[in-house]
Amino acid sequence: MNYLNFALRVTIWLLLTADFGLVNLVIGILVSLLLPQGRAGGATLRQWLSTLGKVAMAVPRAYLEAIQMIGRPHRHEAILREPVDPTRAPGLIFLDIFTITFTPKTIVVHYDEEGWFEVHQLVERRPEE
Repeated sequence: MNYLNFALRVTIWLLLTADFGLVNLVIGILVSLLLPQGRAGGATLRQWLSTLGKVAMAVPRAYLEAIQMIGRPHRHEAILREPVDPTRAPGLIFLDIFTITFTPKTIVVHYDEEGWFEVHQLVERRPEE
């Protein structure tokens, strides 16, 4: 198992259970080891670091978008299609979806395994038809 994928699974377990005690950590490790591994061919360290950098940058962006929406509510919406590499590791696809959905103005509504995210986005002005 890829160590970064394992760390992601344990982290998600700890965040979902909101219990960082030793017993829960051991349970999280066991669950992470027992979950199916998915397809072979994990992501490189460079891909993980790039994706984790995008996740870190999503936090200030989320605050900025929330402040913008309080000051000027966004009343219009659009559905965008964003490309994604269909051979990308499942853990990285999960983090991509998390990053998009974490910000208040966007949410992934569909992942097409042929290489697309459908993203619902709030916009200030009506999108050009």
